[in-house]
Amino acid sequence: MARPEVEQAILDAEELAAVRQVSTWRTLLESLLHNVPAMLSVVFLLILVAVAILAPYVAPHNPLQGFVQGLTSQGAPVPPGKTFLLGTDENGRDILSRMIYGARVSLTIGIVANGIAIVIGVMVGMVAGYFGGWIDTLLMRVTDVVMAFPILLLAIALIAVTGPSITNIILVIALIYWVNMARVVHGMVLSLKEREFVTATRTLGVGPWRILFRHILPHLSSAIIVYGSLGVATTVLLEASLSYIGIGVPVPMPSWGNMIAEGQATYQVAPWLLIYPGIALVLTVLAFNLIGDWLRDALDPMQEGK
Repeated sequence: MARPEVEQAILDAEELAAVRQVSTWRTLLESLLHNVPAMLSVVFLLILVAVAILAPYVAPHNPLQGFVQGLTSQGAPVPPGKTFLLGTDENGRDILSRMIYGARVSLTIGIVANGIAIVIGVMVGMVAGYFGGWIDTLLMRVTDVVMAFPILLLAIALIAVTGPSITNIILVIALIYWVNMARVVHGMVLSLKEREFVTATRTLGVGPWRILFRHILPHLSSAIIVYGSLGVATTVLLEASLSYIGIGVPVPMPSWGNMIAEGQATYQVAPWLLIYPGIALVLTVLAFNLIGDWLRDALDPMQEGK
């Protein structure tokens, strides 16, 4: 094939990819409108994100402040009522305000940590899959080593060394969860780099990095979106687990995990301390999983049609 014909074929492929991207978003919207659980999950998460962002304005009380009226005359937590809608904890702090600020902490850690993990995983998977050779062997063996460790135990060990803080939790989770994304991307790139449009682009002398980011990366978008949405649920759960055992978000900063841990000691006399943050955690994880399942069901047929 002559060089001008190759260039035109590449341009046509890029135009077709742009048209398909617009069509993909339209199809996703139509699919969402017909998937009630996913639509409700999207609405729930949008509300949750808005509440977390606007926490200083929507929280009725200071989440770190204990109130005298927040304890009974016997010093027990106050049950849900007009002043404290979801009751108070053993220190007289408002549970609703702590849950709102806890949503901010959990979502920040879940989204940021998962985002960093996706970036690392995509980069490692693309580089290993495209360049092959010793680079592939080295990066995939490192991936295998990280995958060999139990996730929770590895996270506990790293947090014990670095110390509990939001920044350290984000970095530890990111350094653990990139491996699954790297494996998925690696397998897809091994297949994509043998496709005609990549071969044609390489024939024109286009550099490998431009090929990776301009021609291969768009074909990975569906998998990245699906695994990204499912990954947020996993990272939120891991953060809650670390906070529950006392090495996650440092107290008195509220987190759903440490709120559940605090409520466990008094669940018989004040069950709301355990129930409300537990429900919030379950609903959030369920919402992300339902959205991930919807995206997978909606995007898989599109990928197979390419």
